[in-house]
Amino acid sequence: MKIDFKGVERFLKAPDKAARAILVFGPDEGLVRERAAALARSVVEDLADPFRVAEFSGDVLASDPAKLADEAAALAFGGGRRVVRVRGCGNAAAPAFKSFLDAPVGDALVVAEAGELDTRSALRKLFEGAPNAAALACYGDEGRDLVAVIRAALQAEGVRAADDAVAWLAQRLGGDRAATRSEIAKLATYAGPGAEVSLADARAVVGETAELDADDAVQAAALGDVAALGRALDRLDAEGASAVAILRTAQRFFVRLHVCACHVSAGADASGAMARLRPPVFWKEQDVYKRALRRLDERALARALSLLLAAERAAKSGLGRAGTLAAQRALYAIAGAQASRGGLSAWT
Repeated sequence: MKIDFKGVERFLKAPDKAARAILVFGPDEGLVRERAAALARSVVEDLADPFRVAEFSGDVLASDPAKLADEAAALAFGGGRRVVRVRGCGNAAAPAFKSFLDAPVGDALVVAEAGELDTRSALRKLFEGAPNAAALACYGDEGRDLVAVIRAALQAEGVRAADDAVAWLAQRLGGDRAATRSEIAKLATYAGPGAEVSLADARAVVGETAELDADDAVQAAALGDVAALGRALDRLDAEGASAVAILRTAQRFFVRLHVCACHVSAGADASGAMARLRPPVFWKEQDVYKRALRRLDERALARALSLLLAAERAAKSGLGRAGTLAAQRALYAIAGAQASRGGLSAWT
């Protein structure tokens, strides 16, 4: 069975009893870990209990398919239902899961964790189609959901936040749930118990990361400012920033810019287009959006996104500095197309 977005929280609190095995997958690794742990805790409160929790990797399962049934059928010392956690699963483990789901043994809950799986994935198709299994996708938080996550995380840490601080955080977090929670915890420690986090607090703490330099690089690329882009990329290189993280920052920015461009094409002005984004554009960045929208239309922005996605694929498959160079080439291409050939002419 496939768990849709609206049913996720309900399923996490009370998993369907018919589901003997649950696949938690997606590009947000932190959210995958968080949800997999929540499902496991619905059966075993202490996940460090060696008698009631078994853990192994998808590679182990692929090489020893019988291990899944053996662990699921094992009895816990002292009684109680067990959990079997299989981490880092891929399509190679699909035959072992199929064998188990065709003839399940024991009463343990099996929780499988995987990265991003497309709709053709054998593992994903198995869990979505089996009546005694479930598949739960985990994608990065965004929009109203991200704002809610940030506010809930702040509340859990015993602090509040000004609206402009939350809006600023929402534009810099969300790619990974664990990273979001880590940044919020750091911010709460900085502010102190019971305090209200200001925009200055957020910029002082979360702004210490390389992401601010990534923002500078991405905005410079969008405005065709090759010199500013070079300075920002030099800082990122010196900090050892992740090429994939830089590209993800660029993709988030250009996706939002593309949405604005679509609204502008439909008749809205730039301010009206930005107001429709969720979360809305941070007020200090509105001028950058307006200037970029005067230079780039839908087709140009779609082309920019294609370059960034291709660069991410290259960064993930390359070794050493290949990833850094792929990210730099993509951003220089976006900036250079405007600077050297007068805006849209290089893109359309």
